[in-house]
Amino acid sequence: MNPLYAALPTTVFTRMSALAAEHGAVNLGQGFPDFGWPEEVVARAAEALSGSNQYAPMPGLATLRSAVADRYRAEQGLDLVPEQVTVTSGATEALAAALFALITPGDEVLMFQPLYDAYLPLVLRAGGIPRYVRLAPPGWRITAEALDEAFTPRTRLVLFNNPHNPSARMFDAEELAHLARACVARDAIVLSDEVWEEVTFDGRRHIPLASLPGMRERTVKVGSAGKIFSLTGWKVGWAVAPAPLLSPLTKAHQFLTFSTPPNLQAAVAWGLGMGAAYFDEMRARFAEARDFLADGLRQAGFALLASEGTYFLSLDLAASGIALGDEAFCERAVREAGVAAIPVSSFYAEAPVTNVVRLCFAKRRDTLEAGIERLAAARRLLA
Repeated sequence: MNPLYAALPTTVFTRMSALAAEHGAVNLGQGFPDFGWPEEVVARAAEALSGSNQYAPMPGLATLRSAVADRYRAEQGLDLVPEQVTVTSGATEALAAALFALITPGDEVLMFQPLYDAYLPLVLRAGGIPRYVRLAPPGWRITAEALDEAFTPRTRLVLFNNPHNPSARMFDAEELAHLARACVARDAIVLSDEVWEEVTFDGRRHIPLASLPGMRERTVKVGSAGKIFSLTGWKVGWAVAPAPLLSPLTKAHQFLTFSTPPNLQAAVAWGLGMGAAYFDEMRARFAEARDFLADGLRQAGFALLASEGTYFLSLDLAASGIALGDEAFCERAVREAGVAAIPVSSFYAEAPVTNVVRLCFAKRRDTLEAGIERLAAARRLLA
């Protein structure tokens, strides 16, 4: 067993959610919504149970593969056909299949810290050697200099996330161009985790990495119905790639989950065909929740970082007059003030930023009100 893999701790979400339950705390930590899903998509899934309940085709239902290709073609300008889409049991399975298929033990894999907690374990299990680009607040920017320093002749794959969890950044065109040029120059594959592509704010529009010059033939794009429709428990995701990359990924997928529930696939296919009004309204609802939480926290004396996409909003403890590190703040906040949050240092494998706390704003108004009240209490106790 890989000793690095065996030594990885229990996920911070499990630990903080357990503490929240133990102390009856308001849970603004784990990133799942308690509002915002389209009931008509849920109804379609229920109706589809009267159809086939046997194994779906291994690459996914034809209707869903077509719907994914159609949406990306219409909304993101990607020239796709359904055969370039494989449906997976959640985006995490798509990431796992891609890493297992595309990494040869000893290959270096470049990742951006802070990073989603599943990345490092999967890379290690695939035999990859992790290397990191460290991003830091308040800008969390990618620079050409940082990329030049991180790439080596052994870099095989780049694992990239945009919009970015946990920072809530949407990397701009200049940053994406830096990354694309570096990957083309070094002939690296990119596994681009774009699950938050529809959860964007303030008029920003997602730029798929595969749309940049030289990137289409070297990019695996991963998407998530769970994020698009706020149905995280459905675990319906997909990978989109040219045949030389998608074929080995799909072979890995067939030995991981083989297929995904057909009724959920059918409902997601229908949902992807909903008009722009649904997606605009969805973004507006989440932006309203973000702004409500942000306004309340500013009134309580907290300094905040920008939230450009995702379900997340971050506190800058140092700028808020709180000398505690993020782990100590979160531990004491849940125990003493009854509110759970996530320390962003837990998303680093090395050299962590220790003054930022992540909150999930995808919650009902009463939950956010209680969270604001208890975070204000935590600031009074801990500042």
